[in-house]
Amino acid sequence: MKKSNKKSKLLSLLVNKRIYILALIGIGLYYLVFVHHLSLWYPLAIGVALGLIFGKVFCRWACPMGLIMEVMMSLGGDNATKMYQYHKLGCPIAWVSGWLNKFSFFKIKINEDSCLNCGKCDKVCYISSLEPTKFSLYKPKLINPGENYSCSKCLKCVEACPNGSLTYKIN
Repeated sequence: MKKSNKKSKLLSLLVNKRIYILALIGIGLYYLVFVHHLSLWYPLAIGVALGLIFGKVFCRWACPMGLIMEVMMSLGGDNATKMYQYHKLGCPIAWVSGWLNKFSFFKIKINEDSCLNCGKCDKVCYISSLEPTKFSLYKPKLINPGENYSCSKCLKCVEACPNGSLTYKIN
């Protein structure tokens, strides 16, 4: 099996199981903070460190509030993705790690030479779906949502790419 095929299978597995990963880490973090009285400075420091390395991953992969929002979005119908943007307004981890999306080591990148321009990435990206005239992963004149403050690195776009033109790796 080729190395890239193994990577894509691993990424697909992680993205498909992301809600379970979020539940496990989010509930564990909630337990540590509210039952064992872990200082909120620790999750903040972890969120900032993760933001520097991976970008804004904390919201979609580790945050207890992110878990609540995911559950609400799954019950909310067609307009549910709009809700996801608003719960982050009061969160300092979301502010800092969102700002770090532009500077993080890992980035969502496109290989324009192999891109089919099929648009599957934009269809699954909640940022591109909210503002399709402003954001796109494959249209060169629009802003890459992966470097935008709002991108929480759910990586559905990378998984949706049929030929591997989108990658999430060290820049």
